[in-house]
Amino acid sequence: MNNNIFFFFYNFAHQSAWLDNCIIFLAVYLPYIVVVLAMIFLLMHHEVFKADNTFQVFLQKKKEIFGAFIVGVITWALAYILKILVHTSRPFDILPQVHSLFPETGHAFPSGHATFFMALAVAIFFYHKKAGYLFMFLALLIGIARIAGGVHFPIDILGGFILGALVAYFMKNV
Repeated sequence: MNNNIFFFFYNFAHQSAWLDNCIIFLAVYLPYIVVVLAMIFLLMHHEVFKADNTFQVFLQKKKEIFGAFIVGVITWALAYILKILVHTSRPFDILPQVHSLFPETGHAFPSGHATFFMALAVAIFFYHKKAGYLFMFLALLIGIARIAGGVHFPIDILGGFILGALVAYFMKNV
């Protein structure tokens, strides 16, 4: 089933230059945009910059602002440790017919991108439901693009989503 889902998404790759560029954008460049959007949202939502005493408002909301990114960094570190322990190969290493659209190294499970972005999305969700759903959708787009790009199996993405969501859930009250 993992291979069937993988090939469903991977079959979109190498069909046209336009579609390949879309997959590369979603998998490689969208993550940077999501991080910037999350920072802007968390700072602007509370009007930190518009307040008379910017520093005081920032201090009041620092748990929410930093919490989302700290959870993301912690989950990324846990994913990195799991990659070392599990040693799962990437699709292009196992399947000779798979050629990734962009370079990627290291082990595959769990996906560090999926882990970080789901943790960020769930952490935002705990404070802002609608924005959390948007960031979850963006995490899903990034995950699917990394499958279509040939660098992850669906189980790598799913494992990252679960790890990210669980860590964000358990750290929400810390």
